[in-house]
Amino acid sequence: MTNPDIRIGVGRCIYGLPLLVLSAFLTGCPGQSWLITPVTSRRELTETRIHRDAWPALDKVAVIDVTGIIRNTRPARLLGEGEQPVSLLAEELDKARRDPLVKAVILRINSPGGTVTASELMHDEIRRFRKCGKPVIAVLMDVAASGGYYIACACDEIIVHRTTITGSIGVIVQMFDISGTMQLVGVKSDAITSGPRKDSGSPFRAMTPEERALFQQVVNELYDRFVEVVREGRPALDETQVRSLADGRIYTARQALEAGLVDRIGTWHDALDAARQRSGAKRVRAVLYHRPLDYRPNYYAAAPTLLPTEVNLVGLNVGQALESAAPEFLYLWQPGVFNVAQP
Repeated sequence: MTNPDIRIGVGRCIYGLPLLVLSAFLTGCPGQSWLITPVTSRRELTETRIHRDAWPALDKVAVIDVTGIIRNTRPARLLGEGEQPVSLLAEELDKARRDPLVKAVILRINSPGGTVTASELMHDEIRRFRKCGKPVIAVLMDVAASGGYYIACACDEIIVHRTTITGSIGVIVQMFDISGTMQLVGVKSDAITSGPRKDSGSPFRAMTPEERALFQQVVNELYDRFVEVVREGRPALDETQVRSLADGRIYTARQALEAGLVDRIGTWHDALDAARQRSGAKRVRAVLYHRPLDYRPNYYAAAPTLLPTEVNLVGLNVGQALESAAPEFLYLWQPGVFNVAQP
């Protein structure tokens, strides 16, 4: 039987040792040994090399991932919480900015989008980072739609894989009306408000035409901002062209290239070539940022996986169900939910 290598944090060694001894007896494996290695309890980002050109290669290209739903909060799960996406991106960009050996950034985006403000914050962080003179190359993965594409528009260049789905330029605010169901079960909502519009969007009553018009005005303004971001990020397209493309539809890689929404179809290796060319570096090391003890063997290692604590049933995310049910304005593409784009 092979000897397991068990690493325990320094602060937990005292409590973990009795458990190890008990485990050794329960396994029933005579002669089994244990290797206890103290590890750091620090949470600052560290880096792992995932690629290196021919030696010597001192310059670096930082690979940063944006995955999953984009929110300005930690994702809720049944057990614990994940990383706050906006904060993590800002932390990674700051590390790349402060490292003089980092010459460029490859931003891998695998996201259907998210909230309007979180997408805007990420877009702003990337624009601010580019002011330091280091180029940012966006690589769109499986899906980089709506808010995911919004973020990509802040980069110097957008590369898509041949099978990428992107686009979905538009805004949605999804609300529900369960007043009919409440009547069936004999439940009535009675809200006390400071004004007639304070409970607009409540799921406990039908929306009035005046309230719908107010929400439509907000959607239209946020949509105009999305159009502005795309126009700034794709200077070859004028506003009229962007609006004709921004009706909420998704695009394949070929369609997006023909429409001028992306620069070219390629792979991660093409993005690395673009990073070399734009930064002037001849030989580079590609590095991934991650928390200590997170294993990153290569440039595909950070691909998102469905954790056991993330249960989806018929499009219902149990983790998200734990969050507030308040209406949210979203740059989001989600199959089964209509994305609203206003001309």
